Amino acid sequence: MDTLESVRWMKEHSIFDNSSLCYPVLKRVFTECLGTTSEKVLIIGDIGLEGKQVAPIIACAYYLAAQELNIEAKLVLQNVCNRSVDASQEVLDSLKELKENSMIILSMSDKLGNIPYPSFREFCQKKNHRFVSALSLGDVQTTQINDVIEPIDINYRTLQSQLLKLKEMLDNAEEVNITTKSGTDFTYNIKGCKALLSDGLYSLPGHGGNLPAGEVFIAPNGKRVSGTIIIDGSSRNHRGTTLITAPITLTIEDGSVVKVEGNEEARKLEQAFDWAATLAKNPGAIKRVAELGFGLNPRAKIIGSAVVDEKVSGTAHIGIGSNHWFGGSIYAITHFGQIFKDPMIKVDGKRVSI
Repeated sequence: MDTLESVRWMKEHSIFDNSSLCYPVLKRVFTECLGTTSEKVLIIGDIGLEGKQVAPIIACAYYLAAQELNIEAKLVLQNVCNRSVDASQEVLDSLKELKENSMIILSMSDKLGNIPYPSFREFCQKKNHRFVSALSLGDVQTTQINDVIEPIDINYRTLQSQLLKLKEMLDNAEEVNITTKSGTDFTYNIKGCKALLSDGLYSLPGHGGNLPAGEVFIAPNGKRVSGTIIIDGSSRNHRGTTLITAPITLTIEDGSVVKVEGNEEARKLEQAFDWAATLAKNPGAIKRVAELGFGLNPRAKIIGSAVVDEKVSGTAHIGIGSNHWFGGSIYAITHFGQIFKDPMIKVDGKRVSI
């Protein structure tokens, strides 16, 4: 749907009411996060799912915020897409027609859908587009909209300062050890690797990231990752993000998950691995540990949406699968984030508080 059709649809489905409550916060995204001047912005969303319309509400709120700031904005809605289908023709045409050095905002219930580029991030880098993205918003109920908006309404300079301190520690380290009272004890080698930030400050051409923001993450050095991780926050699988009621125990050897133990949540993750392996050109990459990340956003809480859960202060997470898009060497068709609480962190043997 183009802008007029999208606006009409949102009014018919009472999306505007909720969006009108959200957009004052999202005005800050244009002024503080993206550093908007006279650029055009393309806002891409979808129509959501029954009872789960956070994605279209936020897309509409961004459009209302742009209008109030006199920013030229185009709003495009499509049906909900996953990793196995193409983005709508309207979305593909809008991306193609967008002039370089513009801005893109994604607010998706699942994924953007396939586009004729290796990845959305690489497309933005090539075209010098600044962007913000929130995927997998369809994992939460419409009534949880405030749990997505509130962690966007933060002091970004303070957050960036905290993230940079942790990044500096990791950039100069060789090894991280994580333990928790629930039984996690694993080692993650990062010698020669550099950490990345999701700090919400995306004003440079070709730069962008998640909103909500608030994590430091880093790829491992080869296969030197081993130990046990107890997942007690949330678990991403091919069907969405699952809130944990019975913890998942992951056993990791030589950088790969070799055992998954637990109840229903563990079975869902095992099924996701099996599903991905049947589709992958390189099934061996599906269970590789690709990322270690730490959340530092003080206003985020675990709600069952990975884009929010990974930012929660006092949590850590691992990503299982692909990491080539942020400097790693693993190519896989999936990336499943697994969040766990209250990590005790040692960097090269020294205790670190975050």
